[in-house]
Amino acid sequence: MPVPILKQGGILIASIQTAVTDQDLVQLQDDLADKVGRFRSRGVVIDVGALDVMDSFATRTLRNLAQALKMRGATTVIAGIQPDVAFAMVELGLTLDGILTALDLEEGLGMLTMPPQEDGHSVG
Repeated sequence: MPVPILKQGGILIASIQTAVTDQDLVQLQDDLADKVGRFRSRGVVIDVGALDVMDSFATRTLRNLAQALKMRGATTVIAGIQPDVAFAMVELGLTLDGILTALDLEEGLGMLTMPPQEDGHSVG
């Protein structure tokens, strides 16, 4: 089942609602890369709150996706990693190093919509 992608201003929101196959993740990667360019999106939030497992393929795909979108000018936030999932990922050595993470979708959107700080740099 394809992952729905919503557009809210300059931000794309991909909400993974159910367990996804490897093919679903590859399709999400392709869809987001296309839509970031088409809509000139500056940010992407990928909500994984419904997932109770993130294997090495999912982790690697999300990490690669975030890095590719950064090269296209968009900041990516992975939101909603469940506590048990986070512990399992750490135990398995799976990381999202260098990728912004947030507790939930609301926090993820906030990270991308905060105004620039006084020094002229934006958060994220």
